[in-house]
Amino acid sequence: MLIPLLVVLGVLVLLGFWLAGIYNRLVSLRARNKNAFAQIDVQLKRRYDLIPNLVETAKGYMSHERETLEAVINARNQAASAAGKAAANPGDPAAMGALGGAETMLTQSLGRLFALAEAYPDLKANQNMMAIQEELTSTENKVAFSRQAFNDAVTAYNMYRESFPPVLFAGTFGFQHASLLEFDDKQAIQAAPSVSF
Repeated sequence: MLIPLLVVLGVLVLLGFWLAGIYNRLVSLRARNKNAFAQIDVQLKRRYDLIPNLVETAKGYMSHERETLEAVINARNQAASAAGKAAANPGDPAAMGALGGAETMLTQSLGRLFALAEAYPDLKANQNMMAIQEELTSTENKVAFSRQAFNDAVTAYNMYRESFPPVLFAGTFGFQHASLLEFDDKQAIQAAPSVSF
């Protein structure tokens, strides 16, 4: 009678270790998602900090383009707000969708600003404008790399979460499906905005 009891107890202990392993792997993968989004957040904040400097530099030369300059600032503010909400809960479908849409609008408004700036030779030659443009281009590349790393981390998490046997326990443990960071306008994010001064 003691041997069957020990066998059952041994099986329960092994089952407990197995469940703990699944739980720990899910925790680890979720932490990687959050860390990967934190890297995006750092680059987005840097981008958002550069935009007011860009607008201020352009303002002196583009006094007749006030509507475009205001559109850039409004798009920047909306994107910063959406990024804050996404940072609070990386992987949340609504937050990721809002951030993707806001980033698309910001990219489009910056594109309009750069297109208009082509008509102002003095602005194109301005040293501050050229320095900001270089920083912005560098930041755009870093955002793209960080976004790819985040999407890779989310994909690894979702694949593990949806595989068997973790799929049996993930919902019970509170591990929800995470969303990729996608942009509404696929064309706008495939490359950094084309900027030439």
